[in-house]
Amino acid sequence: MKSIAALHKLVTATPFDGGPSDAELDAIESEMPLILAEVELLDAQIPLLDRPATVLDERRLRRARRRVLAARREIANRSAAVSVPEVGA
Repeated sequence: MKSIAALHKLVTATPFDGGPSDAELDAIESEMPLILAEVELLDAQIPLLDRPATVLDERRLRRARRRVLAARREIANRSAAVSVPEVGA
């Protein structure tokens, strides 16, 4: 029977530090406006699961949807600007 004691060091050679890396935190921070807009949209949709929408509810939904779309557009424009090479370079 083989002993797994020699293999144990390989499995635990790099301990988990318990948190996201700096790159992951930067990615989360850059997407935070979209995350907050999506949370706001969910907050507008949840009360309407068990009752019909009023005029104010419809306005709140439209406003929340527009914020989500604006945040997505901003992220897409930002990433497109980074990935487009300079003309004439």
